[in-house]
Amino acid sequence: MCTNPSRIALAASLAGLALAAVPAAADDAKGEADLAKLLEGRVAGEPVKCLGSTRRDGATIIDGTALVFREGGTIYVNRPAGADMLDWDDLPVFRLFGSSLCARDQVELRDRSTLTPGPILLLGEFVPYRRVQDARPDHGG
Repeated sequence: MCTNPSRIALAASLAGLALAAVPAAADDAKGEADLAKLLEGRVAGEPVKCLGSTRRDGATIIDGTALVFREGGTIYVNRPAGADMLDWDDLPVFRLFGSSLCARDQVELRDRSTLTPGPILLLGEFVPYRRVQDARPDHGG
């Protein structure tokens, strides 16, 4: 039996960390599943560095995973550094360094009900996803 107080404290701390990691892993898995469902039937295109102002309106947060932007039939996915802090109940406030929203711009997450400032994340590249079109060969008549 271990009676060393520092070992007992260490064991308790490690157990607490392990328990805290389980919900975080479950949240990450749920966010990835939600994103996969949203992107079903779509294929990824070449990442772009910036989005125009019309594309950044109506950003959607996928818990712990990504920010999603829509333009017409295209969905743009951005996985910012620190994406695990994204929560659907947050309000994203973008800090632009130009007229477009670009990789390396910042997004501040604010509590939607109190507008209390939260973490500031650094955006990555935007990956466009478009619907898969039926491939019909052109036989040229």
